[in-house]
Amino acid sequence: MMITGKIGFAIIGLGHIGKRHALMIQQNPHCELLAVIDSDKNVLDAFFASGTTRIAAFSDIESFLCSGIHADVCCVCTPNGYHVTHAMLALEASMHVVVEKPFALNYADALSIIDLAGKKSKFVFNVMQNRFSPPIQWLKETIDSGKLGNILFVQINCFWNRDERYYSKGSWHGNAKLDGGTLFTQFSHFIDILYWIFGDVENIQSQIKNINHPYLGAFDDSGAASFTFKKGGFGALSFTTNAYKNNLESSITIMGEKGTIKIGGQYMDTLEVCNIDHFNCPDLPATAPGNDYGTYKGSAQNHGYIYEDVVRTLKQNNTQLIDPQDGAMVVNIIERIYRAAK
Repeated sequence: MMITGKIGFAIIGLGHIGKRHALMIQQNPHCELLAVIDSDKNVLDAFFASGTTRIAAFSDIESFLCSGIHADVCCVCTPNGYHVTHAMLALEASMHVVVEKPFALNYADALSIIDLAGKKSKFVFNVMQNRFSPPIQWLKETIDSGKLGNILFVQINCFWNRDERYYSKGSWHGNAKLDGGTLFTQFSHFIDILYWIFGDVENIQSQIKNINHPYLGAFDDSGAASFTFKKGGFGALSFTTNAYKNNLESSITIMGEKGTIKIGGQYMDTLEVCNIDHFNCPDLPATAPGNDYGTYKGSAQNHGYIYEDVVRTLKQNNTQLIDPQDGAMVVNIIERIYRAAK
């Protein structure tokens, strides 16, 4: 059923990314933020002290669900390990859901969310905002057009910094049950780009290690994986959170029969190499900067596109741009990379 008036939202989890969602909702004229939920009273107080108009606030999702406030959409911005629980509760309460990455920490849970959404006739929007960066959209169009011919080799490098400033005492970051691992929390966006453009992978071989974060125990900070694409071609992934002081690079290099492309920069935001047979490479619009969280930075500030998609889908009864099955497959690929290292 299409929504004719403003779309009402509730947000659960008001960390850095939850605040980003709140801002996107408040800036969209078709959206209205009705409620926020966070277990930390200090976080809620700080949210309203920042100038946000006071709305209903709750310490847990159960209290919100019992409040009588009806939101059309629940935005799940809690630590990774809670995504499935909070998404399922929202769906059971007949809300659509926006789920921050990663969709879940295992493929079975991701499929459970999709299955319940189908039974409830609700939409699930998985946040994969890097798809909207101009270089990535151009890359997708270029690969789909066949300008590179058969894909021979794809290399993804993700070299970021996450140190004791990020893994502070008491944080969910680095907690195996709540975080899940570096590929889930830091680099799932780039696994999504790999899957979206080149499809599923097989024949995975990998090594995953904790090299420089001894206080995290067995939690990984670096790894490498090789694989083949089911559509043909060879691929490799190298990742680490051991770059000194700052994020260094998130890049993808593609070698095809008729050309080579590299998109680099800190967040796959710069077309660095474009050497394609009989093709003049374009000047692309600038990519939005990475989300700045003070002591560290994350992927591009493209959440506005996610909310445009939510509004378009719910108001026009349209097909959403990002299939939730894609979010589930990203989880599936990450699971298989970790499994291959054991």
